Amino acid sequence: MKTASFGAVNRAAAGAAGASSGGKTVMITGVSKGLGRALALELAKRGHTIIGCSRAQDKLNSLQSELSSDRNNHHLLLIADVRSNSSVEELARAVIEKKGVPDIIVNNAGTINRNNKIWEVPEEEFDAVIDTNVKGIANVLRHFIPLMFPKKQGIIVNFSSGWGRSGAALVAPYCASKWAVEGLTRSVAKELPDGMAVIALNPGVIHTEMLQSCFGTSASIYQEPDTWAPKAATMILNLTGADNGASLTCDEIF
Repeated sequence: MKTASFGAVNRAAAGAAGASSGGKTVMITGVSKGLGRALALELAKRGHTIIGCSRAQDKLNSLQSELSSDRNNHHLLLIADVRSNSSVEELARAVIEKKGVPDIIVNNAGTINRNNKIWEVPEEEFDAVIDTNVKGIANVLRHFIPLMFPKKQGIIVNFSSGWGRSGAALVAPYCASKWAVEGLTRSVAKELPDGMAVIALNPGVIHTEMLQSCFGTSASIYQEPDTWAPKAATMILNLTGADNGASLTCDEIF
């Protein structure tokens, strides 16, 4: 198991200028809010093409209006539900038709259960966490990895969590889902050809709606998504095939 901060993987390439050279096409799931939205805006600002999906049309419209200020407005935002295999299949079809194969895929879409002991978590709430956080990633892998095979290149970043490498009371479903992401990532890495990579990335502790659901008002002491995004973007842009199978942590960089 490879576990490291970005500095141990690619410290020499950490400069934002280097990261922004050569426009890439980056697909981000759960792009309409939180980390996904912040990352999309940061990457677009650096000249990269964004493909984003979400279930919320109104939030996609809001993001589109911000991205439209980019003079090279070449981004693509689509409605998709990663929990649905058929929805992701249709997403892949639309992406290939309109933008081609993404250079980087960021599996960001995620959810968390309300704070509760496991025996108090309703079945449908547990299912929602697993369906989004685990099956959602699996659906994306199922339909996009084969598209990357012809060129034998492509980077897939699966958002994990510190709770995917430890445990915490009251969020057992979420912890279980992120442990699954770590295991799924490590296993799929062994199935990829040289030149491609799938990485589990713990984004760190950031002030998002999900964090608020766990920590309440104390969530506000942590960094905002807009502060996190420049560091995360640089890290993600500098990942290579050599990082395949790694478990990385974003909040330790810089």
